[in-house]
Amino acid sequence: MDEVRSRLMKCFSTVFPALPSEILPNANTGNTAKWDSLASVTLFALVEEEFGTELDVNALGELSSFDSILDYLQTRKVS
Repeated sequence: MDEVRSRLMKCFSTVFPALPSEILPNANTGNTAKWDSLASVTLFALVEEEFGTELDVNALGELSSFDSILDYLQTRKVS
């Protein structure tokens, strides 16, 4: 598991502690009941803090799954 993925898993497990770790990479707004607007704000704040980056406000609507956030972070080559 690469570092960005591992760190993102940490963010997701903080926001969604009831989800088993093997389910987290499949999480999205459609299949995760607890993923509401408050969870999104919390998750985005954690991701920004963890990766030392600001998420583009215009992209927030598209960041609706673990994979989409992971892709976003990897294309920006965060550290």
